[in-house]
This record gives sequence, structure tokens and C-alpha cells, in this order.
Amino acid sequence: MKVLQSVLLVLALVVVGFVVAIIPGGQALIGKVLPYLAFAVFLLFFIVKVVGWAKSPVPFRIPTTAGQEKSLPWVKQSRFDNPSTTGGVIVRMLLEVTMFRSLFRNTKAEMHDGPYLAHGSSKYLWLFALIFHYSFLVVVLRHLRLFLNPVPGLIQALGGADGFLQVLSPGLYISDLTIVLGLVLLFGRRLVRPQIRYISLVNDYFPLVLIFAIATSGILMRYIIRPDIINIKQLAVGLATFHPVIPGEMGTIFFVHLFLVCCLLVYFPFSKLMHMGGVFLSPTRNMANNNRMVHHDNPWNDPAIKPHSYAGYEDEFREVMKEAEIPVEKE
Repeated sequence: MKVLQSVLLVLALVVVGFVVAIIPGGQALIGKVLPYLAFAVFLLFFIVKVVGWAKSPVPFRIPTTAGQEKSLPWVKQSRFDNPSTTGGVIVRMLLEVTMFRSLFRNTKAEMHDGPYLAHGSSKYLWLFALIFHYSFLVVVLRHLRLFLNPVPGLIQALGGADGFLQVLSPGLYISDLTIVLGLVLLFGRRLVRPQIRYISLVNDYFPLVLIFAIATSGILMRYIIRPDIINIKQLAVGLATFHPVIPGEMGTIFFVHLFLVCCLLVYFPFSKLMHMGGVFLSPTRNMANNNRMVHHDNPWNDPAIKPHSYAGYEDEFREVMKEAEIPVEKE
């Protein structure tokens, strides 16, 4: 039911985009107004969400300890999985953001005859995430050629490397295949594994289906339907220079594609996709584990509140503790 709801929601967005694109003035609305509105919502609420997280107090050091902490001189520390310095935290964050290191460390636990608990490697989620995220990044960077004139050499080189196979006409982009593959694998994982399916919600399936619809419509435009790319380029450059125009016929599917992209931008800051910004503010990742070396004051502590030691606590409640048969240090 959750999958069906997600699919129906995306199909409804496709229908809305199609209907708006074919009514008078609809293409101008999608092409000239909606992109600015969607980007403004995305940028504003992205910043609001990140600033809100940044202002949240973190009274305790709670870094995830995924290795040996700094201890005695002859005990080897896991410097990047359990960093005690700012440099170690930076490396840890780089590994997390670029290589999804925490997913690479993922393990599975199974019960076997005996009974006994066995732990094993489970790298498939790391692989699926890596395929999807880097494909998505390449696709987004490639699309910059539509908004820039002249196109920077780096973007041209990226497009050349992505389409080096020279299969089909126009050339086949590897990222077009891998982004769909990554989406199918991530979506299939939620369906195949009962434990993941049980905890998955509509807001877990919906962004995958929406991005799949965006990718599919883009692939259709490149290899099958083929709208006028010159007109699309003029519209994109006009949007980038704040002088948008609808220069000519671009095809209904293009406006459906653009409408879905705008929907994704609006949905992004209110969804789990905000992990893109949240990962940098996660105290389990961005804090050094130096509790044994540095004294940390709780920022919520009221200076008027004096510390209450256990000895003082026992002095205050000793008789009550004895009546409750709670052991005490002093009789």
C-alpha cells in the first residue's frame, strides 16, 4: 500500500504537469515562474533547517565510536573511526561524505543452530548508495551545460568521460544507466528485505519514485522523443540570467520533466533528503572523542546549581535508603 501510494502520488504529479503544459499559458508558468519559486523554497527552507540544527545545543560529547579510542601509548588508536583531534574529525567527515564509510562498515547479524549469533559483512547498501549518489551528482553537473554559455571545459570533459562508450546516437551516457540502476537497487532493497519493508514509510518510497520519474523522462527526451535542445538551452540560459523566455516548441515531455524537478526542489527541505545538509551537523560524526582528555561543561548548567556528590546524596537520603534496603557506603 505504501508503494502504491507513492507511485500514485508521482503519477498525479505527472498528470498535473502534463495538463498544465497543454493549457494556454501553462508552459510559461512551468518554464518561467515555477523554477524561481521552487528554487526559492528550496534555498530558504534548506537554510532555515540547517541554521536550526546549528543552533541546537549539544550538551554532551556523543561521537560514534567505531574503533579503538586514544588510550595508552602502546595501544594503537583508530584515528579516523574514533578521532580525538580536529584533523581526525575532518578526515572522518571527508570519508563519510565522499565514500559513505559508515555504510561500508555495515554488518548483518544472523542466528544459527546452536544457537549462536553470527556477524557478517553487508556491503550491498554501501554499493547501492554509492552508485546512485555519484550518478545523481554527475547528471546534475552535466546539466550545468544548459545554463552556462560558454560551457566550462571541466563540464565538457565530464560529459565526454560520461559518454565515452560512443554507443547509440546521441552517445549513451553511463550515468543515465547507473542512476536508474541505483534507484532500482535502493527501491528493491526496501521491498525484498522484510525488516526494511516493515519500517519503510511513504516518505521513504516517494522520493525514489519521483527521482525515477525525473530520470526516466530525461532519458526519453535524450534518446527517443528528442525535443529542440536549442530552445531548451535558450530557456535555461534565460533562467540563469533572470530573463526567461519561451523561445519556441520544446515538447510537452520537457515541461513535465521540468515540473517534476521543481516538485523535487520544493519537497527536498521537508524530507529525509535533507541528510545532504544534516550529515555535516551530526554530533555523532563531527565531534572528537576526547572526553578523557578535555573537561566539557554542559552549556545548560545553571551556575547557581551546585554539584551534588554521591556522598552528599547518601548523607541526605541514608535513612530512606536503609528502609528500602538499598546498600549504603556508610552505616
